[in-house]
Amino acid sequence: MSAPRIRTAAAVGLLLATLAACGDTGALRGAGPTSTAMSPDRLWPDLSPASSPAWDYDDGGAELMRGVTAPGDDIHQVNPVAVVRAELAQHPDEYTGGKATYYETARRMADCADGVAHGRCPVLTPYYRDLTGDGRDDLTLGFRLLPGNQTAVRVYTFESGRLVQVMSNDDAVTGVELAGRSVIIRSPSDIAGYEYRFQWTWDPDQRVMLLTHDEMLRTGARNGAKHRSASPSVPPRPSPSVPPRPSPSVSPSASGP
Repeated sequence: MSAPRIRTAAAVGLLLATLAACGDTGALRGAGPTSTAMSPDRLWPDLSPASSPAWDYDDGGAELMRGVTAPGDDIHQVNPVAVVRAELAQHPDEYTGGKATYYETARRMADCADGVAHGRCPVLTPYYRDLTGDGRDDLTLGFRLLPGNQTAVRVYTFESGRLVQVMSNDDAVTGVELAGRSVIIRSPSDIAGYEYRFQWTWDPDQRVMLLTHDEMLRTGARNGAKHRSASPSVPPRPSPSVPPRPSPSVSPSASGP
């Protein structure tokens, strides 16, 4: 056998040995049996449909923030403390009345003279992002609801020279995220290893942010987890203990005062 053929045979042998050592030729491999797809079964087809919603999700409530303006409708020029003060003034029963639920929030607003996130000021750092899709930034604002362990999360946008609140949520909050046209709020669950996640998304038809996802998700180990019942389904989360906000809300299209 000539020298070139010897070298070629050796090279082929080395290649086969390398492939055998790797044990993976790049071919498709089976992932095991796949469960059979099953169509959903409709239960109780003769059941009369519900005539009213089961829970108050505070959907569809836009509110004009009276007295808050900015040059050129530039929301970056709005004072976040002034926005919170406007809400407190428009809802005295919740913040400043004799039986106000969050009287301590109103009291600590006096500590906001140096701006947000200073000392005992309950107003948190504002964030700006276009959530409504009009090419202009909107304002996502949070402030502490005191006494208690809850946080108010609000979204504001300008419409025709008026500042309008297009999302309002009060809850015990462990985290808030902005994603696309959505605000995602994470809240603690009384089941260890799980949390609630609520997603509010801008709806261009209603011109408010609607609650589009409400789910319980696994977050970690289940050591010491509580079990509600033997039922395989998780019961819906009840409405917050704080009574829902009354409805002085106005449509963004309504005329100003």
